[in-house]
Amino acid sequence: MFRETNKFKVLVLGASYGSLLGTKLSLAGHTVTLVCTMATAELINREGTFVRLPIRDRQTPVVISSRANGLDILASAPDAVDPRHFDLVVFAMQEPHYGSEGVKQLMRRIAVAQVPCLAIMNMPPLPFLKRIAGIATKDLSSCYVDPGVWDGIAPGLVTLASPDPQAYRPPEEDRNVLQVGLPTNFKVASFESAEHTAMLAQLQDDIEAIRYDAGNGEIELPVKLKVHDSHFVPLAKWLMLLTGNYRCIQSDKMISIKEAVYTDIDASRAIYDWVGNLCKLLGATDKDLVPFDKYAAAAKGLLKPSSVARAIFGGANQIERVDLLVQRIAFQQGLRHSVVDELVMRVNRRLQINRETRLFEKVD
Repeated sequence: MFRETNKFKVLVLGASYGSLLGTKLSLAGHTVTLVCTMATAELINREGTFVRLPIRDRQTPVVISSRANGLDILASAPDAVDPRHFDLVVFAMQEPHYGSEGVKQLMRRIAVAQVPCLAIMNMPPLPFLKRIAGIATKDLSSCYVDPGVWDGIAPGLVTLASPDPQAYRPPEEDRNVLQVGLPTNFKVASFESAEHTAMLAQLQDDIEAIRYDAGNGEIELPVKLKVHDSHFVPLAKWLMLLTGNYRCIQSDKMISIKEAVYTDIDASRAIYDWVGNLCKLLGATDKDLVPFDKYAAAAKGLLKPSSVARAIFGGANQIERVDLLVQRIAFQQGLRHSVVDELVMRVNRRLQINRETRLFEKVD
């Protein structure tokens, strides 16, 4: 049972993107522990975290310092964490990181502890996909860098939130600084358990009630937690990822999301609708998804390449393969799209180039 005070202890895997939700939870009165490398944990425990939030009608962002605001945010290396001491675990890293040394062992302890888990990921954990009838997860393991990290975690204990808020760590700043670019909301699906969903609803209400004095009176802060009954609301991000983010990856260069969407707007609409139809075959409704015109309007302001494109052209040999996952799930439904097939092959080629380059560098 949860604490009678309804103040929860939350473990967040990932101190970069995770510090955004962690800061909002701590402002709402909850206790947060961020899991990260030892060096980053020492920095956070010494100096705190800094989250820069853009606010409508303000020329400069509000900087929320955990230390200055007395927030209950600590950081720890993964091997020092006992998940049995927490009410909720948040997965706030990209999928390839869960197989890294220390984190993989922590994932096993999380499975044994049977703590409810909220994934803020583009790539849904395999236990969450098991909650969706019609998806054969055994055929999807090759889409994941290390599918074994999800073994033992019960599907009923995992839910998913779409990482819609855009945030990044400024390269010139320390690792305890996060800059929020697009301050939208986390849209989270309910748990199977009514008790666990009630915890999400409490967190939603607590975050909604936050008022922050930025120097000239209390204001409402953006980036909320919005709980939905449907499993499919977080999957609306798939439409955007395949239409924009992954199409930033060209054969020999990367382009902005705006360019990926607007170079051929009719093709973009066709891909968006195709992925939407796949989600509907799985059980989604129109109200679970975002209309293409709304997404296209937002894409006009996305003037940089996506993070997945930057990773590939920065030499990464492992990335989140949402493109491959959607393609494989579509195959299960008897669907395929030539543009999506070409996209998957293009990503495969770029990753292979990066792997061969890294291998050559090691040999040399």
